[in-house]
Amino acid sequence: MIHVEYPEPQFNIREEEQKHFIFDAIRKVWLQLTEEEWVRQNFVNYLIKVLGYPSTLIALEKEVSLNNLRKRFDILIYNKAFVPWLMVECKAPEVPLSAAVLEQVLRYNISVPVEYLVITNGTTTRGWQKQEGKLIELDHLPAWQ
Repeated sequence: MIHVEYPEPQFNIREEEQKHFIFDAIRKVWLQLTEEEWVRQNFVNYLIKVLGYPSTLIALEKEVSLNNLRKRFDILIYNKAFVPWLMVECKAPEVPLSAAVLEQVLRYNISVPVEYLVITNGTTTRGWQKQEGKLIELDHLPAWQ
């Protein structure tokens, strides 16, 4: 398991018609503030402010095609050569990080191969590095390269 200490959130949040919206600074758009979106925004904030990942090399909720199905990954980090490097699947806090969640990110990895895979529900975070066809579990997130 990976220990994550989130920085104090400094998000722009507004309410309309009894629904909360959060401003996504990466996509420059207001999004409905669901529990999963809260996890995604906090995790991206952690990657940028704590680990120093550059916001310009972070893609959020992009569509991938998988066996003629259209799916969306949550977070994709590119390396300095702009090659997909780390993929994160976010879940709401009440969703356990089961084998099914890992399988989901592994399916996305078929379309978008990366070296690192991460799953998080905001309270628990797990990650793996792909090495020689095996998944090696991480105890910390890699430094951006």
